[in-house]
Amino acid sequence: MFERLFKTDASWTFTLLRLVLGVVFFAHGAQKMLGWFGGYGFSGTMGAFTHMMGIPAPLAFLAICAEFFGGLGLIFGFLSRIAAFGIGVNMVVAIAMVHRHFGFFANWFGAQKGEGYEYHLLAIAIALAIIVKGAGALSLDRAVHCLLSGKCKTAGNDAPTLSSRQAA
Repeated sequence: MFERLFKTDASWTFTLLRLVLGVVFFAHGAQKMLGWFGGYGFSGTMGAFTHMMGIPAPLAFLAICAEFFGGLGLIFGFLSRIAAFGIGVNMVVAIAMVHRHFGFFANWFGAQKGEGYEYHLLAIAIALAIIVKGAGALSLDRAVHCLLSGKCKTAGNDAPTLSSRQAA
């Protein structure tokens, strides 16, 4: 079972997708969790989610954790499918509760009362791709799968490597 959770191929495309999604959501999560990048921090975000938006406290907590820890998980490529699932669910809820009311497009020129959901759809699509295909070449998931499955390509000294090519 754990082998399937960590299994991924040597795709650099999925490495790039994972890293970009991870950096974006780590930044958003750090705003909510730590108050970095102009955010309100954990207390401020919990207050806004629970009092202003009416989100139950356990779900608000999970949303903050999904963005912060999910972003970190994606950056390092560790438990990437779980991290991507949390971020994907977070985006579905954001569309359903907030952004669907403002239409499809982002509020580039301040003409709308809020942001549309186009960004959220892109995040959901990337998250789904990671859930299906895995973390890609440069990931801790790939290293863990290599060790769990015993299918590591090895160097001359039997040290596991993540190389996708065998020596000629």
